Amino acid sequence: MIVYPSEPPEPLGQRIAQLRARRGWTQQDLAERLAASRVAVSHFEMGLAVPSERTVVLLAGLFGQEPHELVEGTNYPQAKAERLPTVACRYTEVELQLALLRRDLEWAARLGDKLVNAQMIAEWRVQLAELEQRAYDSREHALLEEVLRQVQDLCACRPPDKP
Repeated sequence: MIVYPSEPPEPLGQRIAQLRARRGWTQQDLAERLAASRVAVSHFEMGLAVPSERTVVLLAGLFGQEPHELVEGTNYPQAKAERLPTVACRYTEVELQLALLRRDLEWAARLGDKLVNAQMIAEWRVQLAELEQRAYDSREHALLEEVLRQVQDLCACRPPDKP
């Protein structure tokens, strides 16, 4: 007996286009993040080309998903899907550095040493400024601006050390 699926699979290109649009990215924005051409992204979205396993892993990471989540329920070839790794990197350098900053701030608050806190915050301000220069994603810029304000607030709340 042949069992027919009740719903045809969603085109992978359509899913890619939807995920890209949700992030407010143009095809060119996505292409730059993939190190591919805008035409390649267009071809993926229109179903004229099938992304390689490498590209699916990169796409999944950019969209904050695992590779199998990205292709599940789509028309992506089963043979290619079976070769996908189970996990993909889902965090940017900015997100990693901000997580490390939060950890350091928590540690410094527990330590309670004002001199160590001041030195750490000064070092992080330099790192955050460097990250701001390298970030090109509007979401990352917003995250950095928020953290920079929080660091400024921390510095403003501290009473000056007495000599």
